[in-house]
Amino acid sequence: MSPEPPPSGDAPEEPRARAPNIVVVLHEPRQLVNIAGVVRAMANMGLAELILVNPADYDPRRITGIAHRTDHILEGTRLADSLDEALQDATFVVGASARPRTAQRNYRRPRETAPAIVRHSRDGRVALVFGREDRGLSNQALDRCHQVVVIPTAPEHPSLNLAQAVLLVSYELFLAAGHAPESLPVGKRSLGPATAAELEEMYRALEAGLARIDFFKARKPESVMRVVRTVIGRTGLDAHEARLIRSIGYEMRNRG
Repeated sequence: MSPEPPPSGDAPEEPRARAPNIVVVLHEPRQLVNIAGVVRAMANMGLAELILVNPADYDPRRITGIAHRTDHILEGTRLADSLDEALQDATFVVGASARPRTAQRNYRRPRETAPAIVRHSRDGRVALVFGREDRGLSNQALDRCHQVVVIPTAPEHPSLNLAQAVLLVSYELFLAAGHAPESLPVGKRSLGPATAAELEEMYRALEAGLARIDFFKARKPESVMRVVRTVIGRTGLDAHEARLIRSIGYEMRNRG
């Protein structure tokens, strides 16, 4: 017997969070593996729209074999015959370039321009344009960009892989949009911060253990423990870590 449908008054399933109104445009990419790397970077940073302008090689099935679980991007990927076609509905265009140019451009660092990109994406469509692997964007392509982001690199190795460039720029957008979690991952064994009572018990056990091995023979216990407290106080121990150090003190104390 099949289950009954939920009552019509039930709340609908919450939809997937809407991706920013930002499209990544790859102008004449040469290598399929680089397109796959870009797709993976976009998925990591919450971007979902991709336009390829005259790619030398494009096979979505091969890309999904390299960039797993990215069908939601590839299903909507569009091919364009020209950069003008790819940018026709964009209201703000940002190009990426690493090479110095004769003409002055509106150069920005990715971190500097990311908030502006996020703001523009609320009112219209933003295009992030990246050039081909061997020579980047032409001057004619950069003429169509309102701003040009330059990623700082070591001078002896200024050129970035295409996917690396997309990842770095989209990472800054991810942060600027406030999508990054505020807290860092917590270990599975973490029991939360150690309490003052747990820390004092740990220090007593550690002092007793050090005394048992004659560590204080030529040192004052108070001075040694003060240094120990200062060092451990910088670490912000959790309860599990404090218990482990306490156990070390007990083991030293109980050695015959």
